[in-house]
Amino acid sequence: MREWYAEFLDACNRHDLTAVREFVAPGVRRAHLPGGVESWISDLAELFHAFPDWQWKRIQLVVEDDRLAAHLRGGGRHLGDLRGTPPTRRRVNIAEFSMYRVERGLITEHTSSDSDPLIRAQLGI
Repeated sequence: MREWYAEFLDACNRHDLTAVREFVAPGVRRAHLPGGVESWISDLAELFHAFPDWQWKRIQLVVEDDRLAAHLRGGGRHLGDLRGTPPTRRRVNIAEFSMYRVERGLITEHTSSDSDPLIRAQLGI
């Protein structure tokens, strides 16, 4: 599972949405967010448009059976539109906490800390 997660995080950091899609189940359930792989990919595309250099760094990973808990640092420079907010050129650096359930190599459930308020606060919006 650790190697699997390293490959998933690498695909995310390359902004390779085709590769990311291969790690996510079509009907993935996401807490407090629309489910399905299309929603997941759309959310990442929006993030990568607003922050073309966005990267995650793994701080800690805990694996138990079919579950992963990840503590990450994420960040990038705001160079594209973010939900109607024009680029501020500010750098964002946030902590993220995610829980995943993985079945047959696909993420079937995901929940994470809400990074949107942290990003918006660092952008001054």
